Parts: sequence; C-alpha cells; structure tokens
Amino acid sequence: MIDDASSLQEFTPQKDYFIGIDSDGCAFDSMEIKHKECFCPAFIKHFELQPVAKYAREVWEFVNLYSRGRGLNRFKAVLKALDYLRRRPEVKDRSVEVPEMGGLREWVNRESRLGNPALEEELQRNPAPDLQRALDWSRAVNRAVEDIVSGVPPFPYLRESLGLMGGQADTVVVSQTPGEALRREWREQEIDGYVRLIAGQEMGTKSEHLAGTAGGRYPPERILMIGDAPGDLEAVRANKALFYPINPGAEEASWRRLYEEALARFFGGTYAGEYESSLIGEFEACLPEKAPWE
Repeated sequence: MIDDASSLQEFTPQKDYFIGIDSDGCAFDSMEIKHKECFCPAFIKHFELQPVAKYAREVWEFVNLYSRGRGLNRFKAVLKALDYLRRRPEVKDRSVEVPEMGGLREWVNRESRLGNPALEEELQRNPAPDLQRALDWSRAVNRAVEDIVSGVPPFPYLRESLGLMGGQADTVVVSQTPGEALRREWREQEIDGYVRLIAGQEMGTKSEHLAGTAGGRYPPERILMIGDAPGDLEAVRANKALFYPINPGAEEASWRRLYEEALARFFGGTYAGEYESSLIGEFEACLPEKAPWE
C-alpha cells in the first residue's frame, strides 16, 4: 500500500472499478468518542469558552455530529462552530467574546490541504496569533485522539464488504482525518491490507482525492464513494461518480445492505438511477440543516 502525498497522481488502476471509503463515522464508530472526548474539550479550552462551555458543547456536537456539517474539515468546523456560538443569545447575555479568527478564515478560504503541516508552513510566512491558536488546538486534538481513541473496531460488515470489493475494485481511504491517525487505526484493526492508498487531510480535500486517484481513470459509473457526511456526497457530485451512504444512527444496517445488496448492484451496473436516488433521499433526511436553538 502507498500513502504518501505524491501517490494521488501516481495512482494507476489495477481493477475495473474504484471504491473510496471515508473512515471516521463511516468505517469506524469513532465520531462520537473523538468529538466528545477529544475535539470539544480542546475547543472549549483553546478558544477560552469556559464561561459558555454548555453552549459550546451543544454547538460543536451539532456542527460535527448531528447536522449537515458532519464530517467537515476540523478548521472549517472551528469557524462554523464559533459563528454559531457568536449568534447565540445565551452567549451574548454572558458578555463572552467569541474569537473572530479572521486569519484562519482567510487561510481556510484559499488552502485545500487543511492539515497541520500546511498550517505550520503558513505560520512561518504569517505568524498571526489566531493561526497559532488554531494550530495549538489542532495539536492538542491529535494528542488526545492518540491517548484516548484505541481499540475502536470497524462497523459490522465493513470487513466482509472489503473482502467483496477486493476482487473487482481498487479501494482507497478518502478522509479528512490526519493521515497518521488513519494509518494507525486501519493498521490496528488489520484492515489496511484491503486498501491501496490511505488519503488524509494533508493530501487535499475529498474531492481532490477522488479526482487525483479515479478521475479520468475509470468510467464514472464504475466509481463509488462510501461516506456518512454531506461532504462525501459533494465530493462525489463534483466528480460525477456514485454515492453509497452510511446513514448516521443506522450504520450497521447500512453496511449490511452494502454487503448483501448494493455492491452486487454496483458491480452489475444496476446501481445508478432510481436505486441510488432512494438511498441518498434516506441519507439526507438523517441530518438537519437548521440548529434546534435557532
């Protein structure tokens, strides 16, 4: 398996089909523990939100777990969560100053490799305090994930599905999780051997991952992305590929359906159209766009 940054453009087909798989919340039941025990406590600490910790937690979990922001890159999620928090009356009533993070916002808007290495490079050129704050937070998250998150198995039917994929498809991990954590988690569960490449946040967006590995190399109807977040669907549409949703709250049933039914349709050429549309309709109904407090 290859997983360095240059491997996107060097990727060459070995099979007739391509399947991309998201990791956190999709392959692994790791979203809840990572966001509730690692991301959110560091968010409250590093952005000095202790006086409104209750509302900061509500906002963080809504953005990253229970809304259409699910699966968002961590730096984009910080900005979205702070924007939500700034608008909340409870926060205004407590006269808490929520950081604006203008420098981070400007960097996020022009950079696609939204990971710590790119942010470290930016800090060398532009040592802005809010960029340093974002990096300190991100590093704290990574330390917490390494310390707390271990032994989390893949969802049932993931391993069996990987076995079915291997005979006909080149399979790639497509994720916005740092590459080091991805490699550790897939290796720990001894399933890294099923995939040809592990692409994390340092290698660009999910859309760039798909375009770099599959774009122009496989017919669109032979490219499938498996994901649990709206960002996965957006990446699929940008690449004119097919999408299989792992529905939040019904992950086991989603993987079982993939194993027992959907993969056969994909390989048999009967997946696109009405079948895919019905699955996407179910998926979009799982995640609201409007926050419950608004």
